[in-house]
Amino acid sequence: MRTYRELFQVPEFTPLFAAVSCMVAGGTVTGLALATLVFDRTGSALLAAVSMFGASFAQVIGATTLLSVGDHLPPRRTTVTLALVFAAAALALSLPGTSVPVALAIVLAVGFVNSIGGAVRWGLVSEILPEDGYLLGRSVLSMASGVVQILGNGVGAAVLHFVSPRAALVLSACLYLAGALVTRLGLTRRPARAAGRASVRQTWRVNRQLLSDRAVRRVYCGLWVPNGLVVGAEALFVPYAGASAGALFMAGALGMLVGDTAMGRFVPQRWRRVLITALPLLMAAPYLLFLLGPGIPEAVLLVGVASVGFSTSLLLQDRLVTLVPAEVRGQALGLHSSGMLTMQAVCAAVAGAVAGQLSPATTMALMAGLSVLVTAALAPGFRRRPEPVRTQTLTPKSSAIPRSPEA
Repeated sequence: MRTYRELFQVPEFTPLFAAVSCMVAGGTVTGLALATLVFDRTGSALLAAVSMFGASFAQVIGATTLLSVGDHLPPRRTTVTLALVFAAAALALSLPGTSVPVALAIVLAVGFVNSIGGAVRWGLVSEILPEDGYLLGRSVLSMASGVVQILGNGVGAAVLHFVSPRAALVLSACLYLAGALVTRLGLTRRPARAAGRASVRQTWRVNRQLLSDRAVRRVYCGLWVPNGLVVGAEALFVPYAGASAGALFMAGALGMLVGDTAMGRFVPQRWRRVLITALPLLMAAPYLLFLLGPGIPEAVLLVGVASVGFSTSLLLQDRLVTLVPAEVRGQALGLHSSGMLTMQAVCAAVAGAVAGQLSPATTMALMAGLSVLVTAALAPGFRRRPEPVRTQTLTPKSSAIPRSPEA
């Protein structure tokens, strides 16, 4: 599967695309509106940031307790239920009597529950599309998420200019409800991917087995660490560029869009083994030049070029799908999503703390340099060709993951 026409001819991909777009839009508007509301009430930039990004920290808790649920529940019903929970949370946040501590508690609870969202959605992509269509489908969904986030922030800012943050939260609830409706009407009913009962013990067991496989562990490191370190550099755009930081963020979004489009549609299979190590270097190397203190036009160009390198995530996810048995594929992809968001949040916090001692430019270059070193350390293992492992039915009592040839 190589063309967008072939992709959207798959009957269920279009409703999945629409549902994911609605939910990403809802999350974007919710974060912006809540951060504005919290800042207006408290004047605290820290609380505003926690209200916008705190859900990412809760993902790691969900990743260690709930992820196995993603493979043990029917995907359509679970996706609809999650959308309804998010809509209810947005409406609760919009109520005048909701205090800031309660609002932050809701944000953390939503992040905790949403830790299974990635497991369900990305596992569903691998069921809806044939194996050779996963990378293209995932790239299109990544592109859609990026575009929707840009538009969501723009529309959200415009809405907040004319109405209150509480009204914007009601709008986000409507977007979640639209996602639930599209999912219910557009996707077919499917059984759970794995038999047995999900549990915290099962989550721990499968996570431990995933991370004990050398080839799978290497993929997770490639997905989480270089990416997180570069996002740490991006977290310093505001201290570096001040009022011009928006131009850097837009350049980053555009670069990611270009990279995802090229990787999903135009890059041939034979190039992927080379690009899987070259793209992470592209993602980090331009930030080393921030040591020279580039002006805003030069910084915009550097950020745009670097962000093309984020498309390496698609290649690594494709390799992960190849290495992992189908019965735990949703949990494996969910662990990637939760780990990535957590690492990004941690690296952003570390970069902010280091920038308090060094200059933002120096810290950005430092984070990029660490990313380059990690990529260089991981590169030898990625030069081997991945081979599918034997599929094995996993149960709570017997869930050994077959070792890959790379282990």
